[in-house]
Amino acid sequence: MKRFLVVLKYELKEYFTSKGFMVTTILIGLIGAILLSLPRVIDLSEFTGVEVVAQQKKEDNKEEQEEKDKLYLVDKIGLTNQAILEEYFPDSEWIMAESEETLKEAVQNQEAEAGFVIQSEDSYDYYLYNRGLDDEISDQFDEAMQIFYRQAYCEANELDYQQIEEMYEADIHVNEQILNKDTRQNYFYCYILVILVFMMIIMYGQSIAISVTNEKSNRSIEVLVTSTTPNSLLFGKVMAGAISSLLQVGYILGCILISYQFNREQWGGMLDMVFKIPSEVLITFAFFGLGGFLFYAFLYGAMGAMVSKTEDVSKSSGGLMTMVMIVYGVSMALLSNVDSIVGKVFSFLPFSSYSVMFMRIAMGTVEIWEVIVSFVILLVSIIGAGLLSAKLYRLGTLRYGNPIKLRTALKGIRKVD
Repeated sequence: MKRFLVVLKYELKEYFTSKGFMVTTILIGLIGAILLSLPRVIDLSEFTGVEVVAQQKKEDNKEEQEEKDKLYLVDKIGLTNQAILEEYFPDSEWIMAESEETLKEAVQNQEAEAGFVIQSEDSYDYYLYNRGLDDEISDQFDEAMQIFYRQAYCEANELDYQQIEEMYEADIHVNEQILNKDTRQNYFYCYILVILVFMMIIMYGQSIAISVTNEKSNRSIEVLVTSTTPNSLLFGKVMAGAISSLLQVGYILGCILISYQFNREQWGGMLDMVFKIPSEVLITFAFFGLGGFLFYAFLYGAMGAMVSKTEDVSKSSGGLMTMVMIVYGVSMALLSNVDSIVGKVFSFLPFSSYSVMFMRIAMGTVEIWEVIVSFVILLVSIIGAGLLSAKLYRLGTLRYGNPIKLRTALKGIRKVD
């Protein structure tokens, strides 16, 4: 245990004294927190629907709104309703032109943003100087013209337009009573968490494998095994990687989630589907995510001991990478139906339960005994992977030259046993 703690302390020191590791961790957390605080200092009301800005900004907006775009109109049949125009174009000023020529001249001289000439109940001419990519003035006027047409039709046929409009625009009140899980609400944060745990396994797994190979390539392993045991080296590296990843991800997630909770009112709750993660899902993610990381980290460490050059690490760990990619692809596919037979099976398999089980908890129906059984299977698999990896590590640490094939290594273990 003492040797293990020495290795663990050394490996943790390597992580936390690395400028790249610390700077990246701190910056990502701060950037996430700052971005989620933007509505407090910048007017994002058009995006969030919530207007929370400084007084000076409000005054600036008020001055800008006083200068409204001018729209010219010639109504040859007396169809328009000024109240409807103001409703559809609240930021524009309507000017009734004396003639079509006056309207054309105003648009030509860029005194008007655009001009409309109503020819009949269902047709009009649209004048503009330049058409922008985001021009929507004509589309808005089309909707207004439809209302003018309906009003004229109702007047001609002695119908009450107001009653007809109220009938078509009746408010339907829905009181949703979700008895289990809101799959649509939980989809997005499950998607993000799956990607997060996938990145943890790939990044830190590769880092552990490369660390082991580096010690072989520079022959420092020969000194290390004389002062400690291969098991202590492997377990120390893996546990250091687990602690570092847990602290890094925990810090970043904490900064983002706390910042959003603090600024939730300014966002109008519109990002709840991403950042309002239930506590039971976060707890499950922590336990199963860490378990899945340890399972693969032990195997990555063993694969690193199978080669003597860092450029061969990707070849040695290619099988593990393929397995992780398959699990990732299956997890993405299961997001739309986590309670399928495939989803239930994969939530118990140790190489996939780290992502599928917390997806089922968030988006599906799962019994407490299923969670316990799945986690026990994962724990047993971690112990098995650790023991197997320790033997592979011990076998491969002092072997140099060509990469050792996994089949050859397993045969060597059986002979030793």
